[in-house]
Amino acid sequence: MKKTIILSFVALSALSACSHKQEQKTEDTKFVLSDSMQHMIKIDTASNCDVDNELSLSGEIGYNENNLVKVFPRSSGVVIDTKVSLGDKVSEGQVLAVIRSSDIAGDYSDLNSAEADLAIAKRQMDNAASLYKNGISSEREYTEAKQNYEKALAVKHKVQSVININGGGSASKDGQYILRSPINGYVVEKKISTGSFIRSDAGDNLFTISDLKNVWVSANVYEADIPKVKEGYNVTVVPLAYPDKRLSGKIEKVSQVLDPTSKAMQVRVVLDNKDMLLKPDMFAKVIVTNDEGTKATCIPTAAVISQDEKNYIVLYNSNSDLRIQEITILKTVGDKTFISNGLNPGQKMITQNQLLIFNQLLNE
Repeated sequence: MKKTIILSFVALSALSACSHKQEQKTEDTKFVLSDSMQHMIKIDTASNCDVDNELSLSGEIGYNENNLVKVFPRSSGVVIDTKVSLGDKVSEGQVLAVIRSSDIAGDYSDLNSAEADLAIAKRQMDNAASLYKNGISSEREYTEAKQNYEKALAVKHKVQSVININGGGSASKDGQYILRSPINGYVVEKKISTGSFIRSDAGDNLFTISDLKNVWVSANVYEADIPKVKEGYNVTVVPLAYPDKRLSGKIEKVSQVLDPTSKAMQVRVVLDNKDMLLKPDMFAKVIVTNDEGTKATCIPTAAVISQDEKNYIVLYNSNSDLRIQEITILKTVGDKTFISNGLNPGQKMITQNQLLIFNQLLNE
């Protein structure tokens, strides 16, 4: 009997020792952040944020019409030479085109006639003044000669003014006049070439010059989305040509009428273009962001791990206390993700290289 009790005690002691060793082994294998891993991760804190609403629109880049100048012909004629091409950079006063005009030539002919009439009127006035001074002619004759001179002078000034207006101060007697750029900028529109004839009744411009320092982005908003768009809302523009570029701006103007064909309302965004990356007629994605007025727990989008159609984060309490937490995503807007369940404001999570830790914790 004593022998049986002793054997049972030995067996229980052995079993207890094995259990203790197993617990010790489990504790020894618990994941702990190493010093090198601590330098590879980033830790962020969940916060309570206003829920943003995001609307994606198709947009087109165009000129800022407040910063462009259309250059019109001053007189009819034939284009003798064009000095610039579409897209060229021009400076204020640079020659754009040389035009020969019969109207300008006719104005110079009128000027020659007016100068001849003025010379005759001047001699007649001088003669009348001399005769009047010597008592040979009356004061009335001198006054008439003086008035004729003043009329001839006025006619000359009128013709000279017409030449200055039609020729822009750069006309010559053979009928040529020069079109110059009124501002520094780029030739964004050109409608003539050498040999083109400009009619006197043509009302179209020949060149359009824009500085392109800032541009307009126009986007169409359909009826269902009109309440989501207002002046002053923040906008992110992603040009189709530069998908890695995200340009920030605000809605400057919202149209009050719908396009009768597309049934869409147009909004306009002004963007700075100091690097000259944006060109008129480029297409772009326009993302409008606004505040819905509600709040939710939000975290950086980079912290989310998606696996098997579920979403997780790696919660951080300390270097030796990390765990996987499943979350329910309300919505994602840009680099911010809103959480409806699984996380509270103030809790910390890993936002960089968290996938390495996630796999390690998953394999424990």
